[in-house]
Amino acid sequence: MTTSFNIAEAGHGSYRPLAILRWVMVVIFVSFGMQKFTPQSAEGIVQFISHSPFVSWLQIFGLRGEAYVLGVVELTIAALLAAGAFSPILSAAGALMGVVTFAVTWSFFFTTPGVVKWSWSTDPMAWNLTGEFLFKDIVLLGVCVLLFLASLPQSVMRSRGP
Repeated sequence: MTTSFNIAEAGHGSYRPLAILRWVMVVIFVSFGMQKFTPQSAEGIVQFISHSPFVSWLQIFGLRGEAYVLGVVELTIAALLAAGAFSPILSAAGALMGVVTFAVTWSFFFTTPGVVKWSWSTDPMAWNLTGEFLFKDIVLLGVCVLLFLASLPQSVMRSRGP
């Protein structure tokens, strides 16, 4: 019995449209990655990195260096997702890296001071524009989870079923 990973482009029926999500994520990761090489982006992400328990270690690279590292990671994810249209294992690797990326960036919603104001008396969860910017990452996280699960071998998915 062979266990092989899957790619949406080779699928049938409702599985095949997942290829659209792959290419949307490639565009998103390329654009996010390119932005990290601009001074504005480097300055904009400082507030998130400095308060994150997951990526605050990036500060050892300095202001521009931490942005460059993230930019290279995001461009690598884009390349893996693009190559994943032809290689199922690269599809799974890129999607899993996307899951980790968006799980970390979505955590900024909770770890960055001043983004969310929690209150039982007024609006239970009010966020500012930065919070709105971060909150959308839950959708991108969901897309990467879906792409990862769709890449897994059918034998793995069947063993997880009822």
